[in-house]
Amino acid sequence: MIRTLLAEDMHLVRGAIVALLAYEEDIEVVAEVSRGDRILSAARSSRPDVAVIDIDLPGKDGLTAATELHHALPGCGVLILTGVGTPGLLRRALDARVLGFLAKDTPSSRLADAIRRVAQGERVIDSELAIAAMNPTESPLTQRELDVIGAAAQGTPVSEIAISLLLSEGTVRNYLSSSTAKLSARSRIDAIRIARESGWI
Repeated sequence: MIRTLLAEDMHLVRGAIVALLAYEEDIEVVAEVSRGDRILSAARSSRPDVAVIDIDLPGKDGLTAATELHHALPGCGVLILTGVGTPGLLRRALDARVLGFLAKDTPSSRLADAIRRVAQGERVIDSELAIAAMNPTESPLTQRELDVIGAAAQGTPVSEIAISLLLSEGTVRNYLSSSTAKLSARSRIDAIRIARESGWI
């Protein structure tokens, strides 16, 4: 029996996946969580063979949780479910030692097969997501904007970014504002997320 943990914040989706996997004789869902910051504790208590994790979770994103899970329970394979395949996300997933990377609209039979393969230590990457990740969109940001937003992504204060890049603090703020506008982002944090997921930083 393949012991499986499921992390999905949408109750209807989580319930549907659990119901579909219940038809599989060799797969048992032993834990369900709706937040990324509850994955590790649930995994420690349930000891799953495979963790199926939505990439976009409250509390902690799925890839950060997957990295923590790999270090704490290296024997647990991780299968990420995502709605979007970008070079940055796929690269982060591979860096997090994720074995599976599937679209959220994957048919249930394919999901079950992916869980079996991940349990055996095999890598399973959705072909359409892989193709999308290999054909990245070109960044609309200038190199200087990328330098600034990349530094901001590391949590570096504006004053320190200005010193390291030999710019004034006002210029750094202008670059951050222009980057946010060019990416149609809601905020600086959203702009950083878009740039990171697109593989530009």
